[in-house]
Amino acid sequence: MPSEAKHLTSVRHAPAALGRLLAVMLLAASASGAEPWVDLRIAGPFVCRADFPLSDMEGFFGELAQLQDDLTRHLGIRPPPERIELFLFRDEASYRRYLRAHLPNMPYRRALYIKDGGPGRVLAHRGREFHVDIRHECTHALLHATLPMVPLWLDEGVAEYFELPRSQRAYDNPYLDGVVWAARFGIVPRLENLEKKADFAGMGRNDYRDSWAWVHFMLHGSAAARDELVRFLASIQANAPPGALSQRLARRLPDARREFASHFKRWKRPAHQPLLDQARGGW
Repeated sequence: MPSEAKHLTSVRHAPAALGRLLAVMLLAASASGAEPWVDLRIAGPFVCRADFPLSDMEGFFGELAQLQDDLTRHLGIRPPPERIELFLFRDEASYRRYLRAHLPNMPYRRALYIKDGGPGRVLAHRGREFHVDIRHECTHALLHATLPMVPLWLDEGVAEYFELPRSQRAYDNPYLDGVVWAARFGIVPRLENLEKKADFAGMGRNDYRDSWAWVHFMLHGSAAARDELVRFLASIQANAPPGALSQRLARRLPDARREFASHFKRWKRPAHQPLLDQARGGW
């Protein structure tokens, strides 16, 4: 695993004059009003401000900085051309106060990704799923910083996949057992139905699970399916009409649904593959 020093820049550890200047500029630029930002980190493309000390999150920021590397390596997503702002809050109460003051018309969610003309913004508060929430919303931010559009099901499926640490993505997602059980009974979600989902109101928990499952299949179950997914995203990056991924897969893999079921029926962690190898980026 690359050392944290290659991925993480802490203002406290930058050259003194540069660090002070960068901290003042960034904190001042974000303080619309009197927000009590007390700490700041830069991790890969993310500029993070928090209303609590971040000293106990150094390892997590090193991991977060690698998220773009993962999207590039596995999906061909280019690095974003701009910084992404990450705002972290010490508790739900401070998070709600910020939303009421700055985003009063935004429906409440435990964590948010917002893109409204400027740099993308991710907001989250400490809680039981804090790190999962950050990875999930930051995956959305990285996708939309580079891609002019992302189909809703794929946007959520990719975020559901990458919201876990590297060592847990392939074998430890909570969705996996249910998908494996369904596959054993020949139950395969129809990708065409997911492609019809146009807004979040139409996405239920099962849709998030099924979106994750198709992403898992394309990343782990079939080299041809993974190649088609990468080509699909490359078309979007090039502003070329990508068509429907279900149709592209049908041309490339006429038996994709059977392969999907077969993939999950046989999927299990190899006994010889230690967690350390997965953490280094192994599948």
